[in-house]
Amino acid sequence: MALPLIVGADGSDTGLRAVDWAVDEAVLHGLPLRLVYASRWERYEGALFAESLGRPTEQVLADDIVATAAERAHRRNADLEISIQVLADDPVTALLREGHYATALILGSRGRGDITGLMLGSVSLSVAARATCPVIVVRGDKAGLAGTHERILLGVGDPLKGTQAIRFAFREAQARGCVLDAVHAWRRPAHERAGHPLHTQEPESSHQERAAALLDEALAEAADAHPAVRVRRTPVEGPAHKVLVHRAAAADLLVVGAQRHQGHLGLQLGRVAHTALHHADCPVAVVPQPG
Repeated sequence: MALPLIVGADGSDTGLRAVDWAVDEAVLHGLPLRLVYASRWERYEGALFAESLGRPTEQVLADDIVATAAERAHRRNADLEISIQVLADDPVTALLREGHYATALILGSRGRGDITGLMLGSVSLSVAARATCPVIVVRGDKAGLAGTHERILLGVGDPLKGTQAIRFAFREAQARGCVLDAVHAWRRPAHERAGHPLHTQEPESSHQERAAALLDEALAEAADAHPAVRVRRTPVEGPAHKVLVHRAAAADLLVVGAQRHQGHLGLQLGRVAHTALHHADCPVAVVPQPG
C-alpha cells in the first residue's frame, strides 16, 4: 500500500494553500492524503477541563481546523482518499514521527503562531531540517504555486551526496510531464581570480566542461530510469544558493538535497536549502540523503 502524503494543517492561510497544493500533488501521484493537526492542548488544558462537561477549547479548535481543511480538500477533488488526524503533541515532534510513514510531508511556509514578518515559520524549518522523508514547503508567488511554468528545478551538488534528491526530481518531472532543469553551480577557485598573487589563466571553458561532466555523472542513473523526462543540464558560475533562488522564479518546484547524519540533533540543512526555504518564489522540496 502506498504511503500517504501528509499535510500539516494549522488553520493559517499558508496552511490552506499547502492543502490545495497537496491535493493536486496527491492526485498527480495517485496517493492518499492525510491531514494532521498537532498541539499540546491535552497537556495544558486537560487538567483544567477534566471535570467539565465541555471539551477543551483547543481541542474544539483542532477538530474545526482539520474538518475545514478536509472540506476544502474534498471541494478541490471529490474523488481523493482523505483522512484526518488530531494529535496531542508538539507539532514538530508529531510531524517528524508521522514522516516515518509518509511519502512526503507538506507544510505551509508560516503557521498561525509565527511572528509577522518571518519568511519561514519555526515548525516548517525544524521539520524540513530533520525529517527522514522529503519535506515540501509550499511558498512562492501565484505562478509558482499554480504550476504554470512547467519546469522542475533541481540543484545538483556532489554526485555521491544527492542521489535521493535527483530521483525525487525525476519522478516529479515525469508525473508532471514537464522539463527538469538540473543546475550545478560552480565557483572559480580563488587563486584563479584576477588580482590573486597565484592567478592563473586557466580558461573558463575548462570549468564549464568539468561542471557539465559532473552533471552528466550525477544524472546518468536517474535519466536512464526515466527516459521520457526532458532534461536540461545547466552549469552556472556563482554561489549555489543565489543561483537556485534566482532561477526558482521560473520554476514550479525547487528540489534540493540535505544530508542527514546519524546522532546529530541540530538542524541538518545546508546553506542552499536554508536560503531556498526562506526566499524561493516556488514550493521547495528538501529531500534527505543519509549520511
